Amino acid sequence: MSFDPQQIQDILIIIVAAATPLLLAAIGEVVAERAGVLNLGLEGMMIVGASTGFAFAYMTDSTIVGVIAGILGGVLMSAVFAFLTIGLATNQVAAGLALTIFGRGLANLIGEGFVGLKRSGAPHLYIPGLTDLPLVGRLIFGEDFFVYFAILLTGAVGYWLMRTRAGLTLRAVGENHTSGHSLGVPVRGIRLLAVLFGGACAGLAGCYLSLSYTPFWSPDMTAGRGWIALALVVFASWKPWRALAGAILFGGVAVLALAFQGLGVPIPAQLLNSLPYLTTIIVLVVLSLRDSRGALAPASLGQAFIPDR
Repeated sequence: MSFDPQQIQDILIIIVAAATPLLLAAIGEVVAERAGVLNLGLEGMMIVGASTGFAFAYMTDSTIVGVIAGILGGVLMSAVFAFLTIGLATNQVAAGLALTIFGRGLANLIGEGFVGLKRSGAPHLYIPGLTDLPLVGRLIFGEDFFVYFAILLTGAVGYWLMRTRAGLTLRAVGENHTSGHSLGVPVRGIRLLAVLFGGACAGLAGCYLSLSYTPFWSPDMTAGRGWIALALVVFASWKPWRALAGAILFGGVAVLALAFQGLGVPIPAQLLNSLPYLTTIIVLVVLSLRDSRGALAPASLGQAFIPDR
């Protein structure tokens, strides 16, 4: 079977679309985990961002308003998580799981009156002469702003973490919060900002699903993408640019499942739909067997910080 340039471009565009929400959520989680906070509530934050974003976009007929509302929804959810884990020093795993369950219920409540409704998707870039180029035109010069922002955010976060004083301070907090506190570093303040940033990214990822990827609202439309994003952070060894490569890989696996279904490959649809999650499990197993210093998590990840009184 041969593919013409247009078909190849269409496949690549679909892969990028599938990878974008994973990348947005993973970048926010990279920052949070680099600060020592394990946020398992990504799925709940994403679904709240999706429902809130679609609801406000539909009511105001403005994608921008929907994006702002979705981001704020993710931030508010992350603020609850931060209050529990940073303010009260509760168990981060338990708080994250509780937030995911709460987020799914809250999202269904917010989106109850919008199920099945549709609106026009986010506008795509169009540059005469460039967008119409064969093979790469729409892929490079015809995406929506979510895609371009995700790539720019990846580069900005990577530079900030590795090349700036503030980024190095955040990484130091994630490695040893006790030493950081003894040197006068505001550990809880840094972790709070990192968690809020992660929530904003998760809310934006949810917005992409309901305002561009589909675009409509349906319950549980995140379909486990928050969990895949968490695995993607480990896959990327807590490095933003590796998260970009991993998101494309996972997005490609999801598209592969759809392609097999479209070609009528005699494989059960349930097995094809599970491919992204099977890939996640396989990647985690491989990483757990790999002995590499670069794959080690931040030393203080998941540990509650209680300052000396």
